[in-house]
Amino acid sequence: MDDAPPPDLNNFPVIMPVYDRAPIYFERGVGCALFDDKGQRYLDFVAGIAVAGLGHAHPAIVKALKDQAEKLWTTSNVFHTHVSEKLAKRLVDATFADTVFFQNSGVEAWECGVKVIRKYFSAIGKPQRYRVLTFEGNFHGRTLAAIAASKTDKMTKGFGPMTDGFDKVAWNNMNEVRAAITEETAAIVIEPVLGEGGMKPASPEFLKELRAVCDEFGLLLMFDEIQCGMGRTGKMFAHEWSGVTPDVMCIAKALGNGFPIGACLATAKAAQGMTAGTHGSTYGGNPLATAVGNAVLDVMLKPGFFDDVKKKGEYMWKKLDAVVAKHPKVFSDHRGKGLMQGLRCIPDPKTVVKAMREEKLLILTAAENSVRFLPPLIVSEAEIDEAVNIVDRVAGKLVA
Repeated sequence: MDDAPPPDLNNFPVIMPVYDRAPIYFERGVGCALFDDKGQRYLDFVAGIAVAGLGHAHPAIVKALKDQAEKLWTTSNVFHTHVSEKLAKRLVDATFADTVFFQNSGVEAWECGVKVIRKYFSAIGKPQRYRVLTFEGNFHGRTLAAIAASKTDKMTKGFGPMTDGFDKVAWNNMNEVRAAITEETAAIVIEPVLGEGGMKPASPEFLKELRAVCDEFGLLLMFDEIQCGMGRTGKMFAHEWSGVTPDVMCIAKALGNGFPIGACLATAKAAQGMTAGTHGSTYGGNPLATAVGNAVLDVMLKPGFFDDVKKKGEYMWKKLDAVVAKHPKVFSDHRGKGLMQGLRCIPDPKTVVKAMREEKLLILTAAENSVRFLPPLIVSEAEIDEAVNIVDRVAGKLVA
């Protein structure tokens, strides 16, 4: 039985109560700010959980959506559209990939990636190789397969029996990786930077070793860049810092800047089993979503965009580091990469988040007693200063 008290079935919420929602109703957003139904401004360092990479109501995104809405919303994926093929070609040109399949969300793109892995081994005559190695702290989504990959009570309780095929090993531990590989192992799947798992980057050396062990054992390497991709770390994708390339990658979140879209990217070799009829999506890659995705790339691929993100990430790191040093009774550690940073808290992180929210700064919790800072990539140094000043002020109150 679940530990939660039984709900009042006569007053059940009209939206399923699977989120512990803050008592705020937001009505509009501009740039890095959100405004509630009382007109109060909040500095948004959640950004839809790393979704609004270009902030709220970005004029280029708004225009692209309006223009496409006046032309075509949907067809079926049994037909072509130029707008979806344009986005796919741009993603291929900017990455390791040869081919792309569009979905509506990150976890759908992740599931597509797992299917690509299994279908590859089936296509080459090794269907017995289907198991996937995942890592402590992973968060790949909330489908039945994705929660099976997490293997945590928080994710899986009440949803058994679990989907088979996932084996979890320790983070940054090659000894455990090697020991877990069997004749049934097909792939290794990792987030280059853990998001929900505590804002922890994998070391470049670890990613290089994973690539080497995949090549040694004939496994596929899949990166989950749903949260850490699309410029979040100061490069288009976080794995670029290591110089390692995967065989498969799933992305989403900031690709649509809030409009639902995900994508599974793969090499031609990895995707060779994905022939007509093996996969599909009713809404995936629709003209509205891919028009927005193209508009996002129009902004992000301009010269200097990622360099600017890197610079602002370093600026925020320096400022938050000073706060950690000043308040050792509140914060014990600072971790992350680029504009994806976390602070480990000594008090309950939910208390920290609530106190920040009362000062009109929006942040999130993460694993390992952490809080997350995920501002839009267009955040200014002045807005970073504003946020850090709030963190400093709240930390002072928490130990007063």
